[in-house]
Amino acid sequence: MKAMVLRELCEIEVDGRTPLTHLPLTSVPLQLEEVPVPSPGPGGILLKIQACGVCRTELDQIEGRITPPRLPVVPGHQAVGVVAGLGTQATKYKVGDRVGVTWLYSSCGRCKFCRGGEENLCDRFQGTGCHVDGGYAEYMALPADFAVRIPPEFTDPVKAAPLMCSGAVGYRSLKLSGMENGKTLGLYGFGSAHHLVLQMARFAYPGSRLFIFARNPQERELAKRLGADWTGDIEDRTPEKLDCAIDTTPAWKPVVYALENLEKGGRLVLNLIRKEAADKDYLLKLDYAQHLWLEKEIKTVANVTRKDAEEALALVAKARLQPEVQEFKLEEANKALIEVKSGRIRGSKVLVM
Repeated sequence: MKAMVLRELCEIEVDGRTPLTHLPLTSVPLQLEEVPVPSPGPGGILLKIQACGVCRTELDQIEGRITPPRLPVVPGHQAVGVVAGLGTQATKYKVGDRVGVTWLYSSCGRCKFCRGGEENLCDRFQGTGCHVDGGYAEYMALPADFAVRIPPEFTDPVKAAPLMCSGAVGYRSLKLSGMENGKTLGLYGFGSAHHLVLQMARFAYPGSRLFIFARNPQERELAKRLGADWTGDIEDRTPEKLDCAIDTTPAWKPVVYALENLEKGGRLVLNLIRKEAADKDYLLKLDYAQHLWLEKEIKTVANVTRKDAEEALALVAKARLQPEVQEFKLEEANKALIEVKSGRIRGSKVLVM
């Protein structure tokens, strides 16, 4: 089968700039290779992949902010396809069923977090496309219990793929923000996750006010088209204070400005795995009285649970939301990653097999 393989860490070149790390600079971090079709374990399934979303987390892996536990590895954790094979003990699905894959590949199932439905916090958590080969390929194998059934409303796998991470983790960040109807919500960054969160919030909290912060005018225009009440740049002051805010950007700068805009008792959720160190000096601008006092909170999102994915799919289906997607061939994965890093984001980027 064909797969895009990461063999060594590197920094993805954008516009010929000087690398910020000691890693080699390249515009082709992934190599198209012929590799064996994987075999599912006894309780596993073989998935014939139809589409796989491209996530900023892949940039963190490739550039060493998340060191992959093993190399080489096939990235990708937003895969959707059909069951093409079953392990000897797999009974949850049958051949031909449509399922999706999230960042959560597996967990121990026994610790207090797993027993409490928080398998995303399990010490033995394994990430799809990080600890094990993922969805930048024609096939992948995974435990049947961690696959997510795709509702019949999603007839297009390309539109379903972004929901497996951008949708599911975006939904989790919205839950963790404490958002309620009538509150104000600010979204910092307007990439794959937030273009879905905006639509979810507009449907679930119709009496709320939604504010979008993005450096790219095209992203702000998309936000307005999708229902934003106000759009601005990262440094802008909002016309009213934010009860909740979610930041998906890789920089520290938005954290400072989000806390300035946050209402007393408000919560800022950081929905990402790593922040880049390039602008960490912005943290020195944090003033306790201005940014943190009066019971403001900062909370992080860690991965995703199976329940998050199921609930997010149900909400999107009920609301009949449509992800904005840009399609790329499997062999164009490097091009898609470069566009994500350069900020040329319109909705979600999806590899189509």
